[in-house]
Amino acid sequence: MFHPGQLVMVDIPGKRLDAETAAFLREHQIRAVCLFRKNLGSEDEIRRLTADLRAVMGEQALIGIDQEGGSVIRATSLPQAPAAMALGAVGDEALAEEVGAAVARGLRHLGINWNFAPVLDVNNNPANPVIGERSFGEDPALVTRMARAWMRGSLREGVACCVKHFPGHGDTHVDSHHALPTVDKTEAELEALELIPFRALSPEAPAMMTAHIVYPQIDPEHPATLSHKILSGILRQRMGYRGVVITDALMMKAVHERYGHARAAVLALQAGADMPLAQGSQAEQAAAIEAIAAALADGRLTTAQLQAAQQRLDALAEAYPLAPRDYPTMQREADDALMHRGWERGLTAVGAAQAPDRSRPLRVLTQASVASDGVSEAGLPAEEVAALFAAFDDVEFVHLVDLRRLQAGDLPRDERLNVLVSNHRGRFEAAARGAKVDLHLALWNPFQVMDIAAPAVVSWGYGEGALAALRGWLEGRLAATANAPVTLN
Repeated sequence: MFHPGQLVMVDIPGKRLDAETAAFLREHQIRAVCLFRKNLGSEDEIRRLTADLRAVMGEQALIGIDQEGGSVIRATSLPQAPAAMALGAVGDEALAEEVGAAVARGLRHLGINWNFAPVLDVNNNPANPVIGERSFGEDPALVTRMARAWMRGSLREGVACCVKHFPGHGDTHVDSHHALPTVDKTEAELEALELIPFRALSPEAPAMMTAHIVYPQIDPEHPATLSHKILSGILRQRMGYRGVVITDALMMKAVHERYGHARAAVLALQAGADMPLAQGSQAEQAAAIEAIAAALADGRLTTAQLQAAQQRLDALAEAYPLAPRDYPTMQREADDALMHRGWERGLTAVGAAQAPDRSRPLRVLTQASVASDGVSEAGLPAEEVAALFAAFDDVEFVHLVDLRRLQAGDLPRDERLNVLVSNHRGRFEAAARGAKVDLHLALWNPFQVMDIAAPAVVSWGYGEGALAALRGWLEGRLAATANAPVTLN
C-alpha cells in the first residue's frame, strides 16, 4: 500500500538513531535519509547508525550523502578524493573512474548506497560562489567525459550516483543556499551548454538532483525544482529521462523562504520530481508528508503520479541495495595512494610560478580560520597552512581575519618574499589588486588567481592529498604540470 512517506527524504539528529527518531521513521514509513556531518562519528558509529536505519526503514531503504571530493566531503575519515576540477585539470578518464570507484568502496563500507555526485554543472562563470572547483570545468564535453567515467566507477562498486544540479548551476553568481538565483537563458541557450552533460548522461545516470534556480525565459514563476515546464517538459519529455529525480534540499533559503517545506514538497512532485529532500525539524518533515497526503486526497496529485515515483525509487533501491562490505586495509591504502596521485597530477601552475629557495626569507599571509559554509568543509586553518612551510628556514606568518579584504599595505615591500595562501572561498575585493604578492597559492577557489597579479599554483582543494602535493612542489620534489580546465586569465 502506498504511503507518502515513501517519497520523502529526511535528515536526522545526532550520531545515533534515538528511539523518538526511529518511531517517527516507522510511523511515517520513511525510506530515505540523508546523512550530514552532524551524523558522522567514527566509522564504527556510522556503520552502527546505518545498520539501525536499515533495520527501521527496511531493505529498500536509501541512505544518501554528499561525498563529491574536494571541499565537499562528509565522511572525512575515508580516503579524500580530488575535487572534480582537479580531475578535469588532469583530463584522464581512467583516473576519474578509479576515483569514483574508490569513493564508492568507502561509502559502501559505511552502509551508504546513494551519493549525490558527480556534479554536471559546467562552471563557465568565474563569479559563481558555490560551484567552482566542484565542477569538472568550463567545457561541456570535458565535463561529460570526466563525469561519465567517475560515475562508471561508482556504479561498478554498487553505489548509486545522483548527478546535479539540473538544468545547470554553473552560470550563477548567487548561492541558492542563501538566495534565489536567476539565469536568464532560453532553452536553446541551455541546450548549447548547460544541458549537454545532462542530456548525454541521462541514459546512464540512475538519479538527478534539481537546481533551485529560476529560468525566467522558460518559467518565470517557479525555480527549476518546482517547475513543471522544466522537470516534466524538458527533463522527462524532451530528454526522455526515466531515472529518479530528487530535489535539492527544500530547507535552502531559495525555496524555503518563498514556499515552505509543505507547499514546496507538493509543487516538486507536481512538477515531475520523485522525491522531495525535506530536511528540518520532525514537525516540518511531518508537515511535508501530510501536505502530500492532502494533495493526493484533493486531486492536486494523482495516485498514478505517486505510484510512478515510488516505482522509480523502488528500482533504484533494488539496483543499489544497502549491503555493507568490508574495506580491507590493503584496499584502503591503495585507494588513499590513488587519491594522493590524483591530487599531485592536478597541481596547476599559472604565470610561470616557481618554488622559492628554502633559504629565502618568506612572509606568508593567510586567513586565521575559515568556518564551514554548510556546503563545503571548513577551510584550512592557519596552523595547517604553516605546516606547508616546515622545510623553510625563515618564515614570518601574517594572519588576517578576512582575507577577501586584503589591501596593498598588508604586504610590505622588503627583503622577504610575499606568499599569499588563499585558504578561503570568496573572491578578493578590488583593493587586493595592488598588494605586492610574489607567489599565490590558491587552495580553494581557482578564480582567485584572477584577482591577484602574481604567479600562482592552484591545488583545487585542501584535502590531505592536495596539501601533500603542494608541500612537495614547494620543496622542489613535484612539478605542477596540469592544465586548468577553466579560463584563469
